[in-house]
Parts: sequence; structure tokens; C-alpha cells
Amino acid sequence: MRAELQNVLKAVTELSPEQLPRLLGELEEIRCTAIARLSAPAPAQTQEQLLGVEAAAQRLGVSRDYLYRHHAELPFTRRMGKALRFSLSGIEKWLRTAK
Repeated sequence: MRAELQNVLKAVTELSPEQLPRLLGELEEIRCTAIARLSAPAPAQTQEQLLGVEAAAQRLGVSRDYLYRHHAELPFTRRMGKALRFSLSGIEKWLRTAK
């Protein structure tokens, strides 16, 4: 059992019988909220935004030449035919972990 619920279980044994109906109502509110979250539709997937070499170089603070030379080492590079594109979300994630 989750630690948070262990505290609730302990409280149930210590509450007076007059306080139990309110606790049951609060637990029902929590249960209904959890069910509503489970039955809600999944958030729509946002379409991946791909940047060209110039925009990616600006975002990363590197030169276009650097991106061309190192594209195979970068996890956010996407090849579309002969063109190179760079995943914006991949760049953002990479920048967060590189700091």
C-alpha cells in the first residue's frame, strides 16, 4: 500500500465514528477524480516540429558547418531523403540534459 494511504488507514482507526462519514465523502471524491482521469481521452499527440539546418544551428548556438559535420552523433537529427532536419523537442531535451 502507498505510504500516503497508510496515513489515511491510520487516521481511520483513530477517528471518531462521527467523523467517518466526512472521511468517506472525501475518499469518494478522490476515487471519482481518479476514475475521471482514467476515462478521459488521451491528450492529442502534437506533430513533431522539424527545423532546418539554419534554425537548428541558431537554436544550438553552433555553425551550420558544425551540424553537417556532426549530425550523425546528434540524437535529434532526422534524415528526410538527402535533407537533414532536426527535431525541436529533441534539441530542447538535449539542451536540458547537457547543462
